[in-house]
Amino acid sequence: MDRNASSFTVLFQPPFWVGVAERWDATGYSAARVVFGPEPTDPWLYEWLLREWHRLRFSPAAEGTCPVKACKNPKRAQREARAAIQGAGPSTRAQEALSRQREQEGRLRQVQSRQAEQAAAERKYLLHQQKKREKKRGR
Repeated sequence: MDRNASSFTVLFQPPFWVGVAERWDATGYSAARVVFGPEPTDPWLYEWLLREWHRLRFSPAAEGTCPVKACKNPKRAQREARAAIQGAGPSTRAQEALSRQREQEGRLRQVQSRQAEQAAAERKYLLHQQKKREKKRGR
């Protein structure tokens, strides 16, 4: 892939305003989701993007090519922009990327909780053994 591109879409998913960041780069396509709460204004969004873009947790890269933007008639571009504002949400690809990220985080959480449970069981077992030894010694 010879170029990088990114887009940020803000949409209303009741009861919150949500931002979906998509990016295409050499590794492939990835997406991130941010919940804003109240409706963000344009200047606030611009400042937020400048300040927080590098902190977004993007999904693992998936196969994908960067969409190529062709030169269009300005009137057609205006019509398409109006149609995009009317009701377009995040792309299906973004939803898939976010679900992959959610699944990956779930698996990580499972592994961590399993390790914590095993460590707690080991501590409990050792404590039981220690108490048993002390009892046998008459303490």
